[in-house]
Amino acid sequence: MVQTQSDNKKIAKNTIYLYIRMFATMAVGLFTSRVVLDVLGVEDFGIYGLVGGIMVLFSFVEYALTASTQRFLNFFMGRNDIAKVKTVFSMSVTIYIMFSAVFVVLAETIGLWFLNTCLNIPSERMWAAQWVYQLTIVQFVLNIMRVPYNSSIIAYEKMSFYAYTSIIDVVAKLAAVYLLYITCFDRLITYAVLFTLIPVIFLLVYKIYCNRSFSTTRYNPRDWQKDLFRQILGFSGWDITYIASNVFSTQGLNIILNIFHGVTLNAAANVASNASAHVNNFVRNFQIAFRPQIIKTYAAEQTDEFHTLVFRASKFSYFLMLILMMPLLFSLDKILAIWLVEVPGYAKEFCQLTLVFMAIDAFYGPYQYAVNATGKIRRQRLITSILKILSLPIGFVALKWGLSPSSIWYAQILTNVMCMVYTLSYVTRYIDFKMSSVLRLTCVPAIIVTLLSIPVPYLLRELIDGFWANLLAVCIGSFIVTSLLVLYIGMTAHERVAIFRIIRGKLGRKTEY
Repeated sequence: MVQTQSDNKKIAKNTIYLYIRMFATMAVGLFTSRVVLDVLGVEDFGIYGLVGGIMVLFSFVEYALTASTQRFLNFFMGRNDIAKVKTVFSMSVTIYIMFSAVFVVLAETIGLWFLNTCLNIPSERMWAAQWVYQLTIVQFVLNIMRVPYNSSIIAYEKMSFYAYTSIIDVVAKLAAVYLLYITCFDRLITYAVLFTLIPVIFLLVYKIYCNRSFSTTRYNPRDWQKDLFRQILGFSGWDITYIASNVFSTQGLNIILNIFHGVTLNAAANVASNASAHVNNFVRNFQIAFRPQIIKTYAAEQTDEFHTLVFRASKFSYFLMLILMMPLLFSLDKILAIWLVEVPGYAKEFCQLTLVFMAIDAFYGPYQYAVNATGKIRRQRLITSILKILSLPIGFVALKWGLSPSSIWYAQILTNVMCMVYTLSYVTRYIDFKMSSVLRLTCVPAIIVTLLSIPVPYLLRELIDGFWANLLAVCIGSFIVTSLLVLYIGMTAHERVAIFRIIRGKLGRKTEY
């Protein structure tokens, strides 16, 4: 069976809105990273990336908690149970208030002790690091409280609002960055203060919009169902466990890097984190458009549509990442030289390895959405969390043995491959996916297209002289070749025809899908 025409149009429309959001946030985000590195300097930029790195980690936490809340909202929407949708929203707010309180207590005790005693920060900048730390705690709590509203907007597939507010958000951040040039106060502290005011405003905007647009987003602390609370708390708890493993494997390795090499390499890691996050938005926005439909089709017991959506989301997510990744992998030195005033050492290697890590994430992410749809996530989250944490001892031992700083990213890639293999085996065992279909419809096309995409950018990089000529040849040539390989080898004939019809429709021709 295939999706209905209205569902396909909704996914396509939402994808367009999300890409408008992504292009705006990426363009401004990359530019502000350049300006911030220039204004703050390598040392303060590294300190913010290390101490304020909790906000980088929050992008993962927010993503997981949004997915958790959205899962239950969409599940009961698929069952057409509006009363339960209202209850899920109110209980989610209550749970996140509790979560925020626990987080603040831990941050002001264990976290503060760790900042003062374990991190390698120059003594003359420790007071500024303290300010950054306290302000990022406030940012974290504000963004946590925005999660139920953000989840509702995605669940109702109101991506236009999501896109427009994101554009306003990045413009506000751009204005905040330019204020750093004229401030007479400490620039690192000023940067943290300005970036704390922005989430205050947007929490209020999200709350007002949701209360005016949806009847299900008015918080009622007395709206409580014990069994449902256990389900939501259990689901969120296992998602948070998984996110905690990402926290340890990502920021933990950043801390290990700091212990062995100081804040200079933390600046390089921060560059890689910023650059890769913007690239990853391409894929994440695409997956967000698919996610509500995956959950709704499962809740409505539309098994064929459910499987088809997961297969396509996995394959298309990976191909989208591949199209973006190939030009970057072979021309990062030139792109970083254009982007940054001063390129920290190891930034190129860190960026390349992070892109590979995210490509693996892009491939098996939709299978995790399939697990989310069932609500039976305990075993899968537990095993993948343990595998993620394994990157810490592997990375520590690698640096202890004197290996390259890049070795900690190889540790992350290794453990992520292990997570992918386990997740694929899990869905075939517990959600009735056939391994033969997983391999034939997603794995094999991904491997073939990847291998065939490598020779052209490699040869162009080695054969063409001149900075700009080489850069343009590699980027354009890689984009064209990889896109054609995706279209004619990675896609089925039916998918290819559907893509052409959607393109013709966007160009003004009347068509059907």
